[in-house]
Amino acid sequence: MPAPAILPGDQALFLSETIGGLDEGAHFLDALAPDEWTRLRAQGRQLSFRTGEAIFNQGDGHGGIFIIEAGDVRVFYTAPSGREITLAYWTKGHFIGGPEMTGGGVHIWSGEALSDCRILFLPAPALKKLVVEMPNFALCLLQGLAAKGRCYSAMAQMLGTRSVIERLAQFLINLGDLHGVRDGRAIIINAKVTHDQIAAMVGSTRQWVTMMMKRFQKDGLVSVSPRHIRIERPHALMEMVSKRGA
Repeated sequence: MPAPAILPGDQALFLSETIGGLDEGAHFLDALAPDEWTRLRAQGRQLSFRTGEAIFNQGDGHGGIFIIEAGDVRVFYTAPSGREITLAYWTKGHFIGGPEMTGGGVHIWSGEALSDCRILFLPAPALKKLVVEMPNFALCLLQGLAAKGRCYSAMAQMLGTRSVIERLAQFLINLGDLHGVRDGRAIIINAKVTHDQIAAMVGSTRQWVTMMMKRFQKDGLVSVSPRHIRIERPHALMEMVSKRGA
């Protein structure tokens, strides 16, 4: 077994019914020509964040967007009760700091560095200038916004139409698809993931996740070791989230 991946691994991760399209937003600037990249960087500001540092906080004023050039970022919403829900894990190439793009208003969620990050910050005035002067950049930005819209639509659909146990089963399936290693009929999720992380992704509590994972083990669906989660019966989990299982 290779060393376990640390979430999110090498691509973005959010709650979705499939892993297809998880990383579309990482490529929103791919259409820029080299000289356009040079202009973009000249208008931006290079920032560095250490693991665990806040990139922006819920309630802070908007001042622009952040393009991840290296590292991983978790964005999350904190309820008045203190409970958190992870909206997404973002990786290299994605931008964070929306939905406001040109300043005004406040951040409605927070972003923190999961690893040491290098960020290109585009202040709101520079963003407006680039949109006006570089039509190709404006089109790229629309593509990036569309990818973000699909992400949060997928998450809203899961939260609104799936029970929490179905969301848990789907998340385990997705982890198996992303980080799975086949062992006969079983799939070993070769990634470090805690019950706290799972709870924040599926919109539940750590205690509930622990209880359900014990139930899944009792039913022979999964087995859990200190290093891995092993999906013993992948088809049984898939049935839980299929139309027939639902």
